[in-house]
Amino acid sequence: MKLFEYEAKAILQKYGIVVPKGKVALTADEAIAAASELGKAVFLKSQITVSGRGKAGGIISAANPAEAGKVAANLIGKKVKDILVTTLLVEERLDIKEQYYASITVDRQAKCFVALASTSGGVDIEEVAKTSPEKISRLHIDPILGLTEEAALKMVAQFKLSKEDAARFAAVLVILYKATIENDAELVELNPLVKTADGSFMAADARITLDDNAMFRHPEFTERNLQREEDTPREAEARKQKYSYVDLDGYIGIIGNGAGLVMATVDLVQIFGGKPANFLDIGGGAQVDIIKNGVLLVMNKPEVKAVLINILGGITRCDMVATGVVEGLKAATVKKPIAVRMMGTNEKEGQDILRQNGIGYYADMEQAAAAIIKAK
Repeated sequence: MKLFEYEAKAILQKYGIVVPKGKVALTADEAIAAASELGKAVFLKSQITVSGRGKAGGIISAANPAEAGKVAANLIGKKVKDILVTTLLVEERLDIKEQYYASITVDRQAKCFVALASTSGGVDIEEVAKTSPEKISRLHIDPILGLTEEAALKMVAQFKLSKEDAARFAAVLVILYKATIENDAELVELNPLVKTADGSFMAADARITLDDNAMFRHPEFTERNLQREEDTPREAEARKQKYSYVDLDGYIGIIGNGAGLVMATVDLVQIFGGKPANFLDIGGGAQVDIIKNGVLLVMNKPEVKAVLINILGGITRCDMVATGVVEGLKAATVKKPIAVRMMGTNEKEGQDILRQNGIGYYADMEQAAAAIIKAK
């Protein structure tokens, strides 16, 4: 789950990361009050969780409270990068001397956390990595040792920094790692981490992405986890039902158990010339109601013309899947073709249930994919 900037900064501030003075505003009047309290030029920053909001017009400066009110009135209720802006962070405008980049994230290939640092902050780090990889320092972090001050100092040694600045930069990296581990984060990023005219290091912007699998340890974000701004209405509904679901732009509905199997099914549909409409993983050991509601969720999507269900029965029983599919079809207001490929536990019983109800069963993934594309 991606946190808003003000949420990320509130967490990092507890660890000693210095952040600009700022206040959250939900209305133009609140923005005026915040700018008045700060008593200086400000930035009004749209609180959305996608990157590139500045280039999209989601971050605007204001010289005084009256101007801040006008900017806020224009931003609140407006869409930035197709996301509705409801909240602003009104923040003091800094006198910036240098811009750096610092982050801790997961390197899934190396199966560990990696620290990244650069003196080219304030721009897309992906672009820096492509055009000037030598400007980025990387360190894969030993999970036993963690990120030590000595290791962090070695990371930033390649940059032409003063001894004092190198120590400050390294200290920030060490803190970011501590915050990452203690908050179950997949990403903690400062871009830019800035050096101001008085020599202070401050987090001008911050991003934190929490591990979805650890949300039970963060009850303070329970409601936010169910209402993510980047979700489509159907994704939001699926999240409430605790499905792993993603909307795609095709017309073949996809249901399976296990992320790998569902991804393989999505790929297979594309190979056979179809366009997947979604990704839906019902998980292992799914009960009849879970199958039924998953079928309804996918079948009720207007763009879906046909549904492909791909099940590998281990702890998931094929007869329960078949029963859920039948009940989902009966409850659906609009009937659409369904092809089911199942194998595993109680496979024969599941086949019989499907055939008795006139639902196409296939023992082979390729046959099922070809059949459903023809049927749509």
